[in-house]
Amino acid sequence: MPDPQKPSTAKSATKIMAAVFGSRILGLVREMVLSFVFGASRELDALKVAFRIPNLLRDLFAEGALSAAFVTTFSQKMATEGKESALRLANLVFNILVVSLSLICLLGILFSGPLVHLIAPGFAETAGKLALTVKLTQIMFPFILFAALAALYMGLLNSLGSFGLPASASMAFNIISIVAGGAIAWCFDPTFQDKEKCVTGFAIGVLLGGLAQWAAQIPRARKFGFRFTWIFDLQDSGLKKILFLMIPAIVGAAAVQVNVLVSTYFATGFGNGAVTWLDNAFRLMQMPIGMFGVAISTVMLPSVSRSAALNNLDEFKHSIQEGLRYMLLLAIPSSVGLALMATPIIGALFQHGAYHSADTAQTATLLRYYSIGLIGYSAIKVLAPTFYALNKVWTPVRISISGILLNILLNYCFIRVFNLGLYSLPLSISIVALLNSFQLWFWLYRLIGNPFDKTFFISLAKILAATFVMAGMVYMLNWLFADTLSVWLHDVHVGIFKGQGIAYIIQAFVISGIGAATYFGSAWLLKLDEAQRIYRTLTTKFFKR
Repeated sequence: MPDPQKPSTAKSATKIMAAVFGSRILGLVREMVLSFVFGASRELDALKVAFRIPNLLRDLFAEGALSAAFVTTFSQKMATEGKESALRLANLVFNILVVSLSLICLLGILFSGPLVHLIAPGFAETAGKLALTVKLTQIMFPFILFAALAALYMGLLNSLGSFGLPASASMAFNIISIVAGGAIAWCFDPTFQDKEKCVTGFAIGVLLGGLAQWAAQIPRARKFGFRFTWIFDLQDSGLKKILFLMIPAIVGAAAVQVNVLVSTYFATGFGNGAVTWLDNAFRLMQMPIGMFGVAISTVMLPSVSRSAALNNLDEFKHSIQEGLRYMLLLAIPSSVGLALMATPIIGALFQHGAYHSADTAQTATLLRYYSIGLIGYSAIKVLAPTFYALNKVWTPVRISISGILLNILLNYCFIRVFNLGLYSLPLSISIVALLNSFQLWFWLYRLIGNPFDKTFFISLAKILAATFVMAGMVYMLNWLFADTLSVWLHDVHVGIFKGQGIAYIIQAFVISGIGAATYFGSAWLLKLDEAQRIYRTLTTKFFKR
C-alpha cells in the first residue's frame, strides 16, 4: 500500500511540470530569438554544435549520471543514517565535482579543435565554419561545471522534499542567457549585422546563464542546512557508492546523448541549416518530455529508493505503476498532437525574421519523425532510475549500448540504402527509444514481477480513447481552417510578424488549445483517475490563491 505520509505523485509532479513548463517556454523564446537573428545559417549551426559538446558532458556526467546516483544514495542514507550524514556526503560530492570538472573544462578548452573536427567533420566544407565552432566551444566549455553544481543542488533539494524551486532554476538559465547574451551581442555590434560577433555574445550569455542556474538554488539549500565545507574523504562509503553507480549511469545515460551526437555527425554533411532544423525539432520533442517525463521521474526516484532501502516491494511497485500512468496520460496525446500540428507549431515559433518557410517545412517533417519516439523517451525517463534503486545498474547499461549500435546501423541503412536523407536521423532515434523502453520494462518485470494491476490497463484504454477523440478534432479543424487562414492573412503585417507566420500562430494556439481541451474533457468524462487528480490539484491551488 502507498505510504500516506509521502507527497502524492500528482501534487509533486504538477509543481515540477509547472516550473519546467515556464523554463521550456523561456527556452523556446531563446531559440526563437536566435532563429530570428541568425536564421538557419552557418553561425547558428556553429553555436548549436559548440553548445552540444559541453551540454553532452553535462547530460552524461552531471544531470544524468550524477542525479541518478546522488539522489539514490542520498535518499537511502537519509533513511538509514539521518540528515547530518547525508549532508556530509553532499559536501564530499561538491568538492569532487569542483576539482574534477575544472580539470575537464581546462582539457576541453585546450583540445576543442580535435573535438569539433571529430563531431562535425562536415563543417570543414564551409569556409570559416569549423574555426567559428571551435571558438564558441572554448567559450562555453566551463558551462559543464556550473551545470553540474546546479544538478547536485537540484538532487539535494529534491531528496529533501523541495521540487518546485530546483525545477524553476533552469528558468534563470534561460532568462540570463537571453538577456545577457542579447546585451553582449548588442555591445559587440548594435546593428546585429556582424553575425560572428553577435553569436559570440550569445555564447557568453549561455555561460552566464549556467552560473545563474546554480546560484538560484544556493539560498534554499542553505535553508535546508547545507553548508559548504572543504573536506575530502575518498574512503567514504556513500561517495564510493555514488562513484560506483555513476560509471554504469554514464553509459546508461549515453544512449540518447550519443545517439544525438551521431545525428549531429551525419547532419553536418547536409549543408548549412541542417543542424539548426534538427536541433529545433528535437527541442520541440523534448518539451513534453521535460514537462512530464522528467517531472515524474524526479518525484519517483527518492520514493523508489526509500522503498528499495526498506524492502517495501508493494510501495515500490505502486510508485512505478503510478508514475507510468501519469506519463502515458500526457505522452500519448503529446506524441499524436505534435505529429498533427508540426507545421503550424514550428511556423508559429520560428518562421519570423531570417527563418523562412523552407526552414519551417524541413523542421516540421523532422519533428513528425521525432514524435514517433516520444513515448519511448518518456518511458525511459521513468523506468531507468528504478534499476539504480534496485542496485541493478548494469541492466540499463547493456540496453544503452545495444541502442547506440542499433542507431548507427539504422542510420547507415536509412541513409545509404533507403536514401531518406536527413529524415533518417530522427526516425532511427525514435525506433531505438521505443525498443530501449520495451527492454527496460521487460527486465524490470523479470526482477520484481508484474507491477501492473487491472486499473493500469483500464487507464491505458481510456487514454487511448480520449486521444482518438482529440486527434479527430485536431485533424478536422486543420482541414477546415488551415488554408483559409493563410489566404485571409497573406498580406497582413504586424511588426516582425507577417502573413503566413501570423496564420501559423493563430492555428497553433487555437487548434492546439481546442485539442487539449477536447482530450482532457474526454478524459474527465471517461472518469480517468489521473486526469481528475491533476484537475483537483490545479483548481485547489487556484482557489487558495
